[in-house]
Amino acid sequence: MQYVGLQAGLVVLAFSISGFAGVRLFAFQAFVAVWQLELVNYVEYYQLTRTHLGDGVYEHVLLRHSWNAADQASNRLLINLQRHSDYNCKPDRPYPLQQTYPSEAARQLAFVYPIMAMFLCRFRRFMNPQVRRWRKVCYLEIADWTPYKKAANPLSR
Repeated sequence: MQYVGLQAGLVVLAFSISGFAGVRLFAFQAFVAVWQLELVNYVEYYQLTRTHLGDGVYEHVLLRHSWNAADQASNRLLINLQRHSDYNCKPDRPYPLQQTYPSEAARQLAFVYPIMAMFLCRFRRFMNPQVRRWRKVCYLEIADWTPYKKAANPLSR
């Protein structure tokens, strides 16, 4: 209810400043913000794979289970979002203390998150070879990727 009240208050504020044009602008800005968030979320976990150990159990979350964008633009614009692997492995660590890891330990994107998300049509063409390379290095025990591609493995417990 607190968030609903906050949003309602912002809509009232936008209306009081600019009328219906302000509300439309606020709604458009909110749409763009959520759209960017979802696109970046898609990029962060693209082809995320945790090895199925059997009986609905998967390996613990490791650094290699998400993509990072180790550059100053992502760091400043998205508040250390490029240290995404560290956040997944150690969610209790405060944002300012999150670590950046070398590309051998954690997957690295070639460009900042917003650029990768905005060019989704080329994203897969660019990323799929990197995913295949990572799979050859990190997942030697998985010979058949079909259950992972078709989401045929059981849900985690």
